[in-house]
Amino acid sequence: MPTIARELAELAALIADPGRALILSRLMDGRAQTASELAQVAGVTPQTASWHLAKLARQALLKAERRGPRRLYRLATPLVAQMLEGMMTVAATGPQAARPPARIDAQMRRARTCYDHLAGELGVAVTDAMCQHGHLVLDHESGELTAAGTAFLSGLGVDLRPAARHRRLLCRPCLDWSERRPHLAGRAGAAIADLALQRDWIRRRPQGRSVEITDAGLTAFRTLFGARI
Repeated sequence: MPTIARELAELAALIADPGRALILSRLMDGRAQTASELAQVAGVTPQTASWHLAKLARQALLKAERRGPRRLYRLATPLVAQMLEGMMTVAATGPQAARPPARIDAQMRRARTCYDHLAGELGVAVTDAMCQHGHLVLDHESGELTAAGTAFLSGLGVDLRPAARHRRLLCRPCLDWSERRPHLAGRAGAAIADLALQRDWIRRRPQGRSVEITDAGLTAFRTLFGARI
């Protein structure tokens, strides 16, 4: 029986390098960054960072884009982010004897982005509320936005129409590595995060994936979504 064991081993070896792992983790917030910025994150020289980035891009984990004279890098697809989040979950729940006690930053646990959707306590609370109100049906393998959920999000101004040639799922569960429970991913999850940013319910921090929940956001998530946050 044919397998992809060799390809899997090559991918694991690529990610296993500490510098590349740090680069991939930083890009999990969905924002594109320059090679110089990622060199600082990885603690390596710009030349070494460029070498790491080239290897990651060749394996389709990253993609580069031009913005004027600058070349920026981001995760190639949401599938890459999904893979990394799953690996983080396994790393955080491995045998205690084989790893030091987990130290999860309080801001990261409270609210963060997982590529382009909400995660942490905030992401799980919004997901739970949507399920409880009959807007979403979600288990560990699949998700479905109900008619009531579609009407609810449309009423908030969320556009759920897929882009041309867009094959991304509307809803899917993503196992939250700090809460160890699913939060909402897919186009619907990304659209909610976009709405929250546009309405200043959340604000990105200068560095990292954690986001600040504003006073207006706390009110909106509690009153509109019914989230216990």
